[in-house]
Amino acid sequence: MAVQKTRNIGVEVKPPEGACDDENCPFHGSLKVRGIILTGRVYKKGMRGAVIVERTTVQYIKKYKRYMRKRSRISAHLPSCLGAEVGDVVRIAESRPISKTIHFVVIENLGQGGGVVKEV
Repeated sequence: MAVQKTRNIGVEVKPPEGACDDENCPFHGSLKVRGIILTGRVYKKGMRGAVIVERTTVQYIKKYKRYMRKRSRISAHLPSCLGAEVGDVVRIAESRPISKTIHFVVIENLGQGGGVVKEV
């Protein structure tokens, strides 16, 4: 199999080793990334070609002198060349709207641990 040329997306990430024919892939298709870049853990992989990424943060509540855990879940498109599974830490970037709820695309799979996101 011939190696497929990857496009420079303007973000310093390691390009995927696999090839794909996905039109909404930032490396092999025509999708452009812009805006914010987030890191989170893949929470669910039920949709075809998409994942739900969960981010957890801790907020300090001054009145009670305690910390409160918060979470947000973001739907993101998953190109077939990246192959993330549930529990993997991924980096997602903002893009044009791909569907009604998907406005982000996975640009890097950091693996199972990732070393970036900690469970609170």
